[in-house]
Order: sequence, then structure tokens, then C-alpha cells
Amino acid sequence: MMLTIGTTYRPATDLGYLLVKHPDRVHEFELPTGRATVCFPEADEARCTAALVLEVDAPDRRAAPDGFSLGRFVNDRPYAASSLMSAALNKAFRTAMAGRSKDRPELVATAIPLEIRIPVLRCRGGADLADRLFAPLGYDVAAAAIPLDEGHPEWGESPYVDLQLRGTVRLADALHHLYVLLPVLDDAKHYWVSTDEVDKLVRAGEGWLAGHPERELIVRRYLAHSRALSEPALERLAESDDLVVADSVDAVLPADADEDAPSLAVVRRAAVLRVLRESGAQRVLDLGCGPGALLADLMADRRFTEIVGVDIAPRVLAIAARRLRLDRPGAIAERDRQRIALVQSALTYRDARLGGYDAAVLMEVIEHVDESRLPALVRSVFGSARPGTVIVTTPNAEYNTRYAGLAAGAMRHTDHRFEWTRAQFADWAAAVSAANDYAVTIEGVGPADADLGAPTQLAVFTAAGGNA
Repeated sequence: MMLTIGTTYRPATDLGYLLVKHPDRVHEFELPTGRATVCFPEADEARCTAALVLEVDAPDRRAAPDGFSLGRFVNDRPYAASSLMSAALNKAFRTAMAGRSKDRPELVATAIPLEIRIPVLRCRGGADLADRLFAPLGYDVAAAAIPLDEGHPEWGESPYVDLQLRGTVRLADALHHLYVLLPVLDDAKHYWVSTDEVDKLVRAGEGWLAGHPERELIVRRYLAHSRALSEPALERLAESDDLVVADSVDAVLPADADEDAPSLAVVRRAAVLRVLRESGAQRVLDLGCGPGALLADLMADRRFTEIVGVDIAPRVLAIAARRLRLDRPGAIAERDRQRIALVQSALTYRDARLGGYDAAVLMEVIEHVDESRLPALVRSVFGSARPGTVIVTTPNAEYNTRYAGLAAGAMRHTDHRFEWTRAQFADWAAAVSAANDYAVTIEGVGPADADLGAPTQLAVFTAAGGNA
């Protein structure tokens, strides 16, 4: 079985540094199931490809699929990529999977163009499942079903696909995606699955699995359909996810603040509602809705005929449901209940349910996302969902010096991954609008300082021609 990873990043031979494998050499590794070999069929400045070839020794094929007594000798394991290939990836590229490179440390954190091919992959669920698993991770997926026999097309398709993935991602992330998803597509493992597999899954899935739209399927298959293992794994993923977004905590006030004035959170929501009304939006997404403060304001205004609150965390959505009294039958009028829905989804993954809305709000959300993952959020919101209007608010880092008790260089919330200056936010907004055919305007929200600006920055993106 074989897997190839190629790049056109220049110089492309830097792939060797990332994989910690010299392109001019052949690298061999002994495994319990056979031997893994890494070589580079092409390696120059313009293009570099690494190939991982796994040769399975027949006497070491211990697992008999479906209890078949001859399965250890007569099966597809030596030929089709499966959990055996995952084990080989972990053995051959362990340093790369850990995100370490002594010679190119800065490149480890950089998303680079990658082309991955697995010519024969056992895929229980077919090409459609391969697309459902890899496309949300930012890959362009081409999965071609392999016929049982080219000479007898009437026999139909085999359970194998020729899988090709193209995307701009960190190499370490791509290796983790493959490590987890190859046995998921195969829906089998060549070894006994026990509790330590939960730890492996949570580690390998860090930063992407908790928000994956097929999370439950991935967990169930990876853990051999064991409910005793799957349920704790899903709970741990929900607890560890770093895209749980709640209302930003405005825990400190400017030194000269009027304590009787409305809080910044209230002023911010009022500004968002004003922009939504001015846009004429009726069908609105609140992305990263948290406990539902903005949703409650939207519900109070009947011009908003369809309201969808979106968050990755079920427990946060449950809080929002209680706040909106959706958890108690008869607590609100049926016509109001029909106006609102709460949806579990991750903002860095494309979700067809979120397409076609008049407006979307990202209120104090983007700063909770690692900057390296913002491009994925932009693709899912501005590219895939493409609402007619997108409203984004985020803190103005320059204003932080006015907050009493906030240490120099500190951020306003413990979960913030960054806080931008006005210039940084303007640059990001301009790049997003240009790349996605939106116009953008920016304004300040809250009491403004003559030199430092307002505490909150608000950008209004308007799609050319409305939502697609």
C-alpha cells in the first residue's frame, strides 16, 4: 500500500525538513506488520513528493475481519490503505506529526499547499463519505471509485477508492487528519481497541475533531463502535474544544467610566441590531451565539422572521435555550418558537445548513479563534454560507490601556487568542472583502478616546449582488 504527499511550496524540498527525511535517501522502518519505506520520487525547488510504502508480512496479519478464519491470510490488508497505514505514518513521521523541525521551525506553523494521494483506500461509505470527512477540513477532494473488474463493469464498484486531496494546510495537521481518518474510512482496525485509543484520538484530533460535522461518526468508527469508549471520548472532545464562544466578558471598566452608563456589552448589541435593521435583513445567523444575549434581542424584534443561533458547544446552546425559554413547552408563543432555531456547528467548517441567510453576526467571536484557523472561518462564512451582510465585532487592543487593573499587554478575556489594533483589523477586513467580493466599512462602538479610538471595532461586510 502507498501514500504520497507532495507540495509546490518553494523551495519544495523544504518538505524534507518538515518530514525530517532527506530527499536523497531511502528511509526504512520495521513495524510489527511489516516494513515501511519513505522515498522521494521527485525533489526539486518547484515540486517535491514523499512516498510512504508499506509492505505487509503475511505471517503478521493477525486480525481476521468479521471473524473470518482465513482472514489473516486472505484479505486486502497488504494492498489497501487502512489502520496499518496509520500506524506506519505514526512510525515514519512521528516528529513531523508532533510539529517539530529543527531546521525549519518557522515553517512548521505555516500552511503550505499539499497534494496527498492514496491510490487504493478501503472506504466503507464510498467516495461521498471521503468527501464528507475531508472537505470540512479545507481540502478539495477527488475520490474515484475503483471497479471490481475493469473487464466486467456490470459487476459494479469495489469498496475501494483512489483518493486525492489538495489543500493549503499545516503538514502536522494533515498527518493527524490522515492518522485518524484512514481507519475511520476503512471502519476497521488491525489491533484490539482499548481505553488508550481514546487518549490517542483526543490528542490527534486536537483543534479540529471537536468541531467536525461528522464528529460522532468519526469517534464511533475510530473506537470500533464501542459505546463504552465513544461516549467518554465525545464528552472529552466537547470539554477540550477551543472554539466554544460565549459573550466576551467586559470585566473591567475604563478608569473614568460612568458606572451608571450602559455596559459595553449592551452598547455593542445595540450597535449590531442597528446595523441589522439598516441592512433590511429578516433571516439572521448569530454565529458563536454563546448563551444567547443577542438572540434574545433579535427575538424581541418581529422584523427578524428567522433567527438561527450557532455554537459548537451543546452545553452553551442548552443555556441559550433556557434563556429563550425554548426548553419549556408553552413558555413562549408558537409563532415565536417557529422563528428561532439553535444549531450545533463549528465556524471553521463548511455547513450547508447555514447558506442563504440575509445576514450573519460574529459578535466578539474571531478573537477566540487561533489566528492560524481564521482562514478556515473566512472560507466557511464568507465563501460557503455567503450571507448578504456579515457583521464582525472585536476588541480594539489600543484601547486596553484605559482599563483600570488590566496589566500592560494583557487581553480582556482569558480565552482571547489575539486582540487587534485598528490598523490590524482594517487590514484583515480589507483582505477578506477583496478575496470574497464584499464591500466593507468599519466603525467604532462605545465611548471613543481621541487617540486610542473606541473600545470595540465593528465591520460591516456587504456582498456584491447580495447572498449567493
